[in-house]
Amino acid sequence: MRKTALLLSLCMNAFGLSKHAVAGEKKDVDVLLIGGGIMSATLGTYLQELEPDWSIEMVERLDQVAEESSNGWNNAGTGHSALAEMNYTPEKEGSVDISKAVDINESFQISRQFWAALVQKGVLQNPRSFINPTPHMSLVWGDDNINFLRKRFEALQKSTLFRGMEYSEDRALIAEWAPLMMEGRDPQQKVAATRINIGTDVNFGEITRQLVASLAKKPNFTLRTGHEVRDIQRNDDGSWNVTVADMKNNGAQKVIKAKYVFIGAGGAALPLLQKTGIPEAKNYAGFPVGGSFLVTENQEVVKRHLAKVYGKASVGAPPMSVPHLDTRVLDGKQVLLFGPFATFSTKYLKNGSLWDMFGSITTSNLMPMVHVGMDNVDLVKYLIGQLMLNDDDRHAALKAYFPQAKKEDWHLIQAGQRVQIIKKDAQKGGVLRLGTEVVASQDGTVSALLGASPGASTAAPIVMNLLQKVFKDKIATPEWQAKLKELVPSYGQKLNGNISATEQVLAETSRILQLDYTPMTPIAANDESAQTAAVVGK
Repeated sequence: MRKTALLLSLCMNAFGLSKHAVAGEKKDVDVLLIGGGIMSATLGTYLQELEPDWSIEMVERLDQVAEESSNGWNNAGTGHSALAEMNYTPEKEGSVDISKAVDINESFQISRQFWAALVQKGVLQNPRSFINPTPHMSLVWGDDNINFLRKRFEALQKSTLFRGMEYSEDRALIAEWAPLMMEGRDPQQKVAATRINIGTDVNFGEITRQLVASLAKKPNFTLRTGHEVRDIQRNDDGSWNVTVADMKNNGAQKVIKAKYVFIGAGGAALPLLQKTGIPEAKNYAGFPVGGSFLVTENQEVVKRHLAKVYGKASVGAPPMSVPHLDTRVLDGKQVLLFGPFATFSTKYLKNGSLWDMFGSITTSNLMPMVHVGMDNVDLVKYLIGQLMLNDDDRHAALKAYFPQAKKEDWHLIQAGQRVQIIKKDAQKGGVLRLGTEVVASQDGTVSALLGASPGASTAAPIVMNLLQKVFKDKIATPEWQAKLKELVPSYGQKLNGNISATEQVLAETSRILQLDYTPMTPIAANDESAQTAAVVGK
């Protein structure tokens, strides 16, 4: 008997198993959230409001939540609403397509309403700890870029969501908006800029921490940090057994049985989704792209620039690599970031493994990855060029936006790791998908969020979309409808084209979130000349 026990113990140690794993320790929950970032925290918060009796468990591989992509130092914190990001308004056959910009702006208004509702409920505390008013600008030079920005501005005036935006080619006015970016600039260089005051800087890490802290006060919520998911298996009854290892306890394993599993683990979402074995996972591959920023904490410099200023992307640059000089407020301190500069690693997380990308390659997604590589030569060239940059090159890039920048004031930090979606395509074999995408099993019991920017900025509407996919029957009930309207007052209606509704949302969320906002004079819908005059800065 002792020999048998000894042999079993040796086998367990050899395969890295624990007594917990062999004993099959299990816990049943209604919902398991994998990943301690903004997406899991947002979903958990929605569900706590919609179904307060459900048991929810969150597992996070690191020792704290919000340490990967949601962390304030790992993203630009722009509060993406397409106010300044020119990559959201591509030029097609001589005209500017604003459809994506409108969708993103609509989405961000949902996030603002969600956060404001949570402030009123006491879930989020002290709005200035996570959101601050910061004008959003676009700045370009060169005739072609100026012509594009002018057309972009004119096109955006067709949407009521962009009222209040100003356009100027007047160097003196632009210098008032962003003095650091104009001082020392070649006086012969033509420049143009747009500016809008309703932009924000958002610390998504702080939002995540506060949401999780509020959830942790509930008796039916459990947070497990330092726990890594090792396996995900479907049960005969449609539920899921998720094996997790306690990294603080020599990898001791336990099994969590969940009715619903959500994978909100940033870059790691794809390999975890593949573990489920659902056919929907076979449609995806991932391409990791990292980023670094130049940062200055010199307050003499920082206090002279209050804006997020986006430039024009380089040819082939992925969306998160559009250059910008940003005001950030992180943990109560104001700093400036410039970048990002693309980096490359086969890791899917900043704290991941170099084997992440290779481990996600399967027989079903290998060829789509090959096709994307062949079809995106400009992206490959761009990444190679970025990897060859040295400190002098990065400083030169900074000086194109901040001509009098001093190298000694700035230092380089490594930001987060993103994974771009590669999706199977019947015609092209594979396509590189931008943005974020909800993937769910046919029965809705397991779901995941893949992709990157605008990501965290639009977490509230993304999770709402997930709720519609996963809980089709419940979301149609009067109870859920009423609670969703309480969390997002504009739920079910479009703001674009509705000036009064847009103004109401902006004014009310600004009041609650302590943001600066001056209501615009109501304009008749058919008075186009008056609307233009009110928008264009002179």
